[in-house]
Amino acid sequence: MQIKDREQVEGGRERVTVVPESVDDLWHLQYVLEPGDRVAGDTTRRIQRNDDQMRDTGGEREHMWVAIAVETVEFHKFANRLRVGGEIVACSREDQLGFHHTLNVEARDELSIEKRFKPDQKARLEEAEEATENPDVAIATVEEGQAHVHSVAQYGTEERATITGTTGKGEYARGRSELFEELATVLKRLEVDAIILAGPGFTKQDAYKYLEENEPEVAELITMVDTAAVGDRGVHEVLKRGAVADVQEETRIESEAEYIDELTRRMAEGAKAAYGPEQVQQAAEFGAIERLLVLDDRLQKERGPDGEWAISVDDIVRTTEQKGGDVTVFSSEFPPGQQLSNLGGIAALLRYRLE
Repeated sequence: MQIKDREQVEGGRERVTVVPESVDDLWHLQYVLEPGDRVAGDTTRRIQRNDDQMRDTGGEREHMWVAIAVETVEFHKFANRLRVGGEIVACSREDQLGFHHTLNVEARDELSIEKRFKPDQKARLEEAEEATENPDVAIATVEEGQAHVHSVAQYGTEERATITGTTGKGEYARGRSELFEELATVLKRLEVDAIILAGPGFTKQDAYKYLEENEPEVAELITMVDTAAVGDRGVHEVLKRGAVADVQEETRIESEAEYIDELTRRMAEGAKAAYGPEQVQQAAEFGAIERLLVLDDRLQKERGPDGEWAISVDDIVRTTEQKGGDVTVFSSEFPPGQQLSNLGGIAALLRYRLE
């Protein structure tokens, strides 16, 4: 994420101009934007008249600049875009004021955001800006007869390929080499800076030897890690062991895995932990929170008109920070976030046990 400009505007609001550079950045923005914000950017639009009839332009759209009062925000991961909808409040064509419009924001589109930024939203933008320098990483997990390839992103991991084949023993040895060949083809297509090759036993070493001999440029990117499983479980082992941190200083999902593991350990021991909005609010008021864990989509929901809690999530966040606690916003796309969702979407690691 590029942050190109910041300026204070009337009413205590701030205007920030950003350029998202990846689908990760678009994912971050969906949790920064909320109803009532003002978002502006270049777009295309079929001209609409006051009588609600479309001008006959043969389907052609006109380029223009618009600012909208945000009503809806939708992240479309598989389309690589963020859809921001709302009423046009400023426009390079005054006759379009008051109509509804949707900005389709993609990587490299410049966007101006005007709002009162909450502390966690500012932190998210800064995190996205810092993450620009992180290398892209893929995780390949391999065992006899199967291989899986995942890409690592800030919003979670995404499975890119599952490959199956025969074992490599006796008359089936050729099937094994075909498995390695297909794995090599997948890894060559990925535009990554590093690859972690993981799995149980010696199959991964044999896969690495194949890549060394046949795809040396791919082999140069590889770090090998021992895991007990492949697929999603193997990826979780890789992340938990900090293998990705060897090529990236630290990824969002690794730290989330560490925090959720620590939380579940403390809960099993009846120790310094709290979960659910009521428990966590009490801990925040006592100044007992060392680290607040809150799920991104729950945070977004509770800030809007569809919130279900009887308490203010912003009050919990604010009180935690005022009393020296840290706040981590979890991704709902990754297993630790799903675990946190099962605990009500909010939990805390405490400085001391609450009676």
